[in-house]
Amino acid sequence: MPKTYDEINAKIKAGEAVVVTAEEMIGIVEEDGAAKAAERVDVVTTGTFAPMCSSGAFINTGHAHPRLKIQKAWLNDVSAYAGLAAVDLYIGATEVPDDDPLNRNHPGEFRYGGGHVIEDLVAGRNVRLKATAYGTDCYPRKDLDTWIKLEDLNEAFLCNPRNAYQNYNVAVNVHADRPIYTYMGTLQPGIGNANYCSAGQLSPLLNDPHYRTIGIGTRIFLGGAQGYVFWQGTQHNPTVARGENGVPKGGAGTLSVVGDLKAMDPEWIRGVSFHGYGVSLNVGLGIPIPVLDEEIARFTAVRDEDIVAPITDYSRGYPYSEGGPLGHVSYAELRTGEIEVDGKKVPTASLSSYPKAREIAQILKEQVQSGQFLLNRPAELLPGVESGLTFKGLKERPFDEGVAADG
Repeated sequence: MPKTYDEINAKIKAGEAVVVTAEEMIGIVEEDGAAKAAERVDVVTTGTFAPMCSSGAFINTGHAHPRLKIQKAWLNDVSAYAGLAAVDLYIGATEVPDDDPLNRNHPGEFRYGGGHVIEDLVAGRNVRLKATAYGTDCYPRKDLDTWIKLEDLNEAFLCNPRNAYQNYNVAVNVHADRPIYTYMGTLQPGIGNANYCSAGQLSPLLNDPHYRTIGIGTRIFLGGAQGYVFWQGTQHNPTVARGENGVPKGGAGTLSVVGDLKAMDPEWIRGVSFHGYGVSLNVGLGIPIPVLDEEIARFTAVRDEDIVAPITDYSRGYPYSEGGPLGHVSYAELRTGEIEVDGKKVPTASLSSYPKAREIAQILKEQVQSGQFLLNRPAELLPGVESGLTFKGLKERPFDEGVAADG
């Protein structure tokens, strides 16, 4: 018999829910089958901890005396967007200081940026706020230089347009005669290494490949606190090629997520630097998946050997590599530390922390079991394969003064 959200939440409140991690669900389904597992298990918990570049935070600083309407702002010398109301700011995870990396002694190291500012705020550290304004009758002040802390802000919330990618590339460098520096890390020439970034069998969207339980209003673990999915993420691409098990063979679904920065833990919100490329933010994210029926039980038992990712050459203007991927490889193979590409043994490394993903799934399991974390039925599910939604590249058009701006 199918279950409902209300039935599962009632069991959670009564302390009777059977909750397992996605790793544990694999063994249960292998031993008992999906039908029996669906009857026995109520919730499967997932997790991921990895760089999520499309992340950032909104903050409201409160008004200074006299007041100013911030036009330009910097947090620890990292530019924050101020095109909002007078003292609302958005700090993006990948923003870097104006003089980084050009005017320092160590060009290309990108030691600090927006992701580190967000980590500093969550950790309770002082952050320097500098701001300028053009001055108005109601906001006469024109400059500000002060220290702020998270606890002193009115509001501060993480608001990430694209997190928790459903599968991704395995990055290699085929043609460049030197190391290349990418958001997938440093890639050595001659396919000297292969980097990947997914928690595989623990990854949230890989355990719900057709988005049957995840959508607007889904309650999630975000940065150590409870957060929510508020929309599909940017570049959400549900129509990519999929295996017979429904799992996409490349980057597919994404999530837009939001949560209270003041409730988060710096253990799960960490600034990260990529040599020669830039900065980002490591985000801890987990989703509890209600086992509504046998199909979901089968989906949540997905194994690393059942998930394949495309081997992609980043040396020729990724993602426009000629000829498509060099092949596909399973996460079980990737996690051995070595794969074979074009007959060559290649060492692998993951940007996503599997031990941290496992820890998030366990924390979430304990929170659900104890009744601290209830499930939300989504107001609307994410667009799926039937939506026809695909990711589009930019259609460039040469500028022509004779063309109307809206033409």
